[in-house]
Amino acid sequence: MGSHFEKVSDLLRLEAASVVRAADRLVAEDIERSIDLILNCNGKVIVLGVGKSGVIAQKIAQTMTSTGTVAIYLHPSDALHGSLGIVAKGDVVIALSNSGETDEINSLLPPLRARGVKILAIVGDLNSTLARNADIALDASVDKEACPLNLAPTTSTTVALSIGDALAMTLMEAKGLTAEDFAMNHPAGRLGKRLTMRVGSLMQPSPNVSPETGWLGVVKAISDGALGAVNVVGGDDHLVGIVTDGDLRRTIERTPADELLTLTAEQMMTAEPITVTDEMLAYDALRIMEDRPSQISVLPVLNISRKCVGMLRLHDIVKAGI
Repeated sequence: MGSHFEKVSDLLRLEAASVVRAADRLVAEDIERSIDLILNCNGKVIVLGVGKSGVIAQKIAQTMTSTGTVAIYLHPSDALHGSLGIVAKGDVVIALSNSGETDEINSLLPPLRARGVKILAIVGDLNSTLARNADIALDASVDKEACPLNLAPTTSTTVALSIGDALAMTLMEAKGLTAEDFAMNHPAGRLGKRLTMRVGSLMQPSPNVSPETGWLGVVKAISDGALGAVNVVGGDDHLVGIVTDGDLRRTIERTPADELLTLTAEQMMTAEPITVTDEMLAYDALRIMEDRPSQISVLPVLNISRKCVGMLRLHDIVKAGI
């Protein structure tokens, strides 16, 4: 068992060391030219790769697209059979190949040149056909694959992916992409939800009662709404207070039996409760509910006119995955 652990650890260190060596081999001028080339691209970035390099190419294209650089993956075989039509003048092509002699990619070089696109190669051999015909070639060579037979693409694909990620992140910073911009490209992700989802999209319809409503009416409203609370509103839907399950229980416990029939919502409510607005980020509302000595599970929701429009539950925020 221990030998397996040592083997895995050694292989991880081998791959990590290969990434470090790749960083040391990079030429500053080539990196500057690569970033400038993509930043000044008037079209889109086309990423090419075959086999395992194709999988890495897809990931690089997705990372670039989600971080502010429009990129698509194009399979070289598809390009040779008609999909080359997606490539237009002004585009930049990033081609990945460990050997630099991938037939499908090298067969694309003449038609790509004819379309006036620039080619950036991430390649394992700077003396290869691909490297010689590219406008810029970045050295992604490795001394040894992690494969015991030194055959399966492992370390080489890790290095190519790392270079692609580094380019994408540098471009992201150069373009000044903010967390909000990133979130707009990831509306379903947790970060996207935290930076885009509003209280109004999560709140429940407000089960309102008036200040004069008796305690039985309050109980019925809480039961009907199934939110654990009701908003107490006066004229013009102005919020007066909130009655929670806890408020109801505590009031009944301290009230003599012969006075229960005269209890009103106004006597039971928490006046001037903490509120949120329907335009507030749901994540900010979550922080209001949780970052306090005693957690709040429900909050009244007001609109821009300060009218009561709903109820926000902690349960709904958590359920939304924020």
